[in-house]
Amino acid sequence: MAKSAQKIQLSASRDIPFNKLVLSQANVRRIKAGVSIEELAEDIARRTLLQSITVRPVIDDGGAETGMFEIPAGGRRYRALELLVKQKRLARNAPIPCVIRLDGTAEEDSLAENIQRAPLHPLDQFRAFLTLREKGQSEEEIAAAFFVSVAVVKQRLRLASVSPALLDVYAEDVMTLDQLMAFTVNPDHERQEQVWGAVNRSYNKEAYQIRRLLTEGAVRASDKRAQYVGEDYLAAGGPIMRDLFQSDDGGWLQDVALLERLVAEKLVRDVEPIRSEGWKWVETAIDFPYGHTYGLRHIQSERQPLSEEEAATRESLRLEADQLEAAYSDADEIPEEVDARLGEIETALEAMEDRPVVYTQEDIARAGVFVSIDGSGRLRVERGYVRPEDEAPIEEPEASSDEGETAEAARAGSSAVAMSDGAASDGDDAVRSAPLEDEEDDGIRPLPDKLLTELTAYRTLALREALGDDPDIAFLAALHAMCLRLFYRYGSDSCLEIEAKNVCFGGQAPGLSDTPLAAKVDARHLEWSQQLPAEPQDLWDAITTFDSEARHRLFAHCVSLTVNAVHEQWSRRPRAIAHADRLATSLSLDIAATGWTPTVDNFLGRVTKARIVQAVREAKGSDAAHRIEGLKKGDMAQEAEQLLASANWLPEPLRTSGHVRNASAQTSSDPALSEDAGTIEETVAIGEETAIDELAGEAEDDEASANASHDVAAE
Repeated sequence: MAKSAQKIQLSASRDIPFNKLVLSQANVRRIKAGVSIEELAEDIARRTLLQSITVRPVIDDGGAETGMFEIPAGGRRYRALELLVKQKRLARNAPIPCVIRLDGTAEEDSLAENIQRAPLHPLDQFRAFLTLREKGQSEEEIAAAFFVSVAVVKQRLRLASVSPALLDVYAEDVMTLDQLMAFTVNPDHERQEQVWGAVNRSYNKEAYQIRRLLTEGAVRASDKRAQYVGEDYLAAGGPIMRDLFQSDDGGWLQDVALLERLVAEKLVRDVEPIRSEGWKWVETAIDFPYGHTYGLRHIQSERQPLSEEEAATRESLRLEADQLEAAYSDADEIPEEVDARLGEIETALEAMEDRPVVYTQEDIARAGVFVSIDGSGRLRVERGYVRPEDEAPIEEPEASSDEGETAEAARAGSSAVAMSDGAASDGDDAVRSAPLEDEEDDGIRPLPDKLLTELTAYRTLALREALGDDPDIAFLAALHAMCLRLFYRYGSDSCLEIEAKNVCFGGQAPGLSDTPLAAKVDARHLEWSQQLPAEPQDLWDAITTFDSEARHRLFAHCVSLTVNAVHEQWSRRPRAIAHADRLATSLSLDIAATGWTPTVDNFLGRVTKARIVQAVREAKGSDAAHRIEGLKKGDMAQEAEQLLASANWLPEPLRTSGHVRNASAQTSSDPALSEDAGTIEETVAIGEETAIDELAGEAEDDEASANASHDVAAE
């Protein structure tokens, strides 16, 4: 008969007073990890000891038990209990549940306890938090019970709310935690599962791609439309998708139709007071392309004058500010209340200076207003633009008596001239001989058209010679001609054949109107338009009264409006682009100084990973580039944005020869960049057709590659 297998006998367990326990030197844990002793002590105080402590009897030199027990495994629990004893929250002789080990070694006990225990799967923790929430515990209570922040609890609950089908995929380790976190952006389970199916069929399974697909069609909370309606969207019950695991700038507004309806309704309400001003037309839009006012005359306006009381208040405020500044001019620090008062005075004075403008009723009846939303979500109102069809008919200047007689005679004698032209055997001889037949006529006959042409041709030549010899008047004439074309609807008041064209290019770059650069150019144009006369025939007299400095500044502004250095795929202009490079060099143009920095939206998120790494290498060196090479595309773009924020780095199309400091500055500290930096600077500086075409071709290849990537990702 076969002998039965020997049964396993477990170690004995019993309660041992705390003051009979000591730590063992055989504990293999040397590095602190996990929950702190303080947090563990609070957990024991809340729930008591949930796991017994493994101990071994302490033996004396004679091999007899001393009554003390050492702890090879469970040292953190012992220290937590010790802390509670010191805090007098636990008695020194409180019984502690222990498992007494006799076989093996203490080191073996310690190692086995730490190795054999399996960590809790994250999904189990997510679901456990959800269970506690469903049983009535608040997020704050759960956070306090497990010594985590409320934000962590919210994140765990959000992860547990993902589609059960996707949670099962995650439990089987087919999906990463980063991917699961990305799916929390959109609460729609059906959409989550659709995106997971699409991602599985695509080569791009990165978390940023999942977020992009889940937020497709939604509107960021930072969008001008969302900022414009503000809390109205939430009040109307509009859902917002939030990302609890990375910065989302306020999330995404999910109901686009509701948002657009709210924007339209709010625009109608905000525009109503403007319509009541009596303008001929008011055009509204969320955004107008930059340059939408080109070809429209902007009528002049005057600031509403201050009343006597307001003027007295302004002078009083200025006097008070001067007295306060004088009183504390030698002080090391201005008192807070004085500084606050100076701020109040400055705000009040600015409000007085920024008074509403006043238009005449005649101008209001002819002109209109553009109403849109600026980049910060505020109403942008552009008043006083006259369309060509609303312009008053042009009245020809009254002719002098001599000119009137000449014109009348010319009309009366036109048939006679025509007859003499037809009767002549040689055209020119006949015209020259025609007046001889009427030599005895005392009346003044009109000058023949041919003769007028010849005389004015000679006068034109004389004007050219004289103008070419007088740079000041030539400059004035050119300025006059350009102002006519750029500030007035009709440019026929000049004899100079100068065509100044303000090219509209805002449609190629959405949001250009909201940039600080556009605001500066528009403000400068508005300032000049208010200084020029309302009628073009008065322009010459006006600019002759300007001093030399004002003329030069006006001339520079007019020339600036004619610049067009935009690369367009359908219109190749390599020579013009090359000239733009030379112009930028002459101006020492520094795009970084204008405030442009590379971000995920304007550059880094729209190029390949290789270009992102190259940008960081140029600006920060090979070490920084190497640190981001292993990141995913979205994380790489975000990290690169932080690295390049203050580096003054610019992509090649924005660089100016002589200002490639981001590349050249690195050359001395990073020899690996020397060749790349020199190549980039040479390419930007060369300005020849071949170089431009090569750069354009490279850009097209990159764009095609990026488009192909998006196409595959969107499958």
